[in-house]
Amino acid sequence: MAIDFDKELRRAVDTGKVEFGYRKAEKNALTGKGKLLVVSTGLPKQRKERLSHLAGLSGIPFHEAKKNPLNLGSLCGKPFPVTAMVVLEQGKSKVLSVKPQKKQ
Repeated sequence: MAIDFDKELRRAVDTGKVEFGYRKAEKNALTGKGKLLVVSTGLPKQRKERLSHLAGLSGIPFHEAKKNPLNLGSLCGKPFPVTAMVVLEQGKSKVLSVKPQKKQ
């Protein structure tokens, strides 16, 4: 049985600790905090590559959600677009069990 990434990501937002925004994702990647870095398709290529590089250096899994910022924000239950987010604690979710994409 496959794990639905979208449902597990929402569960992580509801039961764990997640921070939203490019700057917070970048800060956590620089300090090596975080267990998963998620970006939307709407994040500019240069910023996406920077976060991917920082995540690789810190050993944090990187995942590009196949959603635009509005849809990712809606999935997380937020009334604003989400271009990047970092999962600090997964809570009751199994979001870390989903195999992340390789760096591009």
